[in-house]
Amino acid sequence: MLNDNARTKPTKRPALRFKTGADAKAMRLKLRLNQSEFWSRIDVTQSGGSRYESGRDLPRPVMLLLHLVYGTEKQALALLGSLRRN
Repeated sequence: MLNDNARTKPTKRPALRFKTGADAKAMRLKLRLNQSEFWSRIDVTQSGGSRYESGRDLPRPVMLLLHLVYGTEKQALALLGSLRRN
């Protein structure tokens, strides 16, 4: 159990790198991966990834997974730390 001295002001959550399917698509193209290769790393089907890339809203869990898998090491660690604190 935390005592009052251990409580600190909540830290700001890191900004997510992937907010839209267009962000994910840009990364996929930069990495020169096809949809199956790119989306399978976060357990999303090719057709699901295609729908996101075509404009369907990314669910928050998908945004988080994209950030963890395709973000920089520093970005991934910051997000993971934020998730563990909450």
